[in-house]
Amino acid sequence: MSEEVDDEDVALDGALRPASLAEFVGQEKVRRQLGVMLSAARIEGRTPDHVLLAGPPGLGKTTLAMIVARETGSPLRLSSGPTISHTGDLAAVLSSLTEGETLFIDEIHRLPRGVEELLYIAMEDFRIDIMVGKGPGATTVPLEIAPFTLVGATTRSGLLPAPLRDRFGYTANLEYYEVSEIESVVSRSAALLGVDLDTQAVNELARRSRGTPRIANRLLRRVRDYLVVHGEAGSRDAVQAALTVFDIDDHGLDRLDRAVLVALIESFRGGPAGIATLASAVGEERDTVESVVEPYLVRVGLISRTPRGRIATPAAWELLGKKPPSGL
Repeated sequence: MSEEVDDEDVALDGALRPASLAEFVGQEKVRRQLGVMLSAARIEGRTPDHVLLAGPPGLGKTTLAMIVARETGSPLRLSSGPTISHTGDLAAVLSSLTEGETLFIDEIHRLPRGVEELLYIAMEDFRIDIMVGKGPGATTVPLEIAPFTLVGATTRSGLLPAPLRDRFGYTANLEYYEVSEIESVVSRSAALLGVDLDTQAVNELARRSRGTPRIANRLLRRVRDYLVVHGEAGSRDAVQAALTVFDIDDHGLDRLDRAVLVALIESFRGGPAGIATLASAVGEERDTVESVVEPYLVRVGLISRTPRGRIATPAAWELLGKKPPSGL
């Protein structure tokens, strides 16, 4: 049953994705800059420069990669950093690209060093060097590849080596959405899903979506499920009741967010505590806590980063109904 639900959610995600820059909501500066770059390439009849999309998860990096391919009328090849573990894997992908094709590599900062070095040449000169033979008799044979556009996505741009980062012709830094922008996302998605929400319900849902379209669409689907089961209208009260069922509080925090705050305050007396220690305390992977949970808690002022580790702010103590230590 769970696999069927996951498949349905994946299908709905695809249906809710904007198909063009005109349909894409938010990230106005990025949309404008990307539109100019793609239009210039189309007018001149050339392959667009490589694009790097950086930002937290769920802000539309994969969607923008798909839009780049559609706007240029080229096929899209999808891959990710962890799946390209050897230079041979990358060589196989690059050598099979057709002219003008868009290659999307998600989590590009997780590429192995050897693969990155092969990618440098491919991005700059549209060729790859193939090693033939072994030992002293080994030789390098250059292989020309078709001009392509690489769209790389990363949630941690600081981990990208400078030689790779410098080979991108355009870098976009995606930022969290304002509530008004998320309201537009929710309204558009609700219309596509056939969910009738009033203005207050849309605002309530957007306010708890953590400035992230992916979260907004996920919560909208759960609200839709609640409305179908209970036969209620799409009011603010119904949205509040639905989000309570799915353990999303008034601040948009879910179970894991609160678990991190509870661990930091109750187990470590408010900190400082290292991110690996916090992840172990709540039984989650470090990457999940560091890339998904921590950015939002920092953004809303519930935890702070210090050289010694993470500490809970007075607002976090008050959120859990506890008195912060004097002098915090």
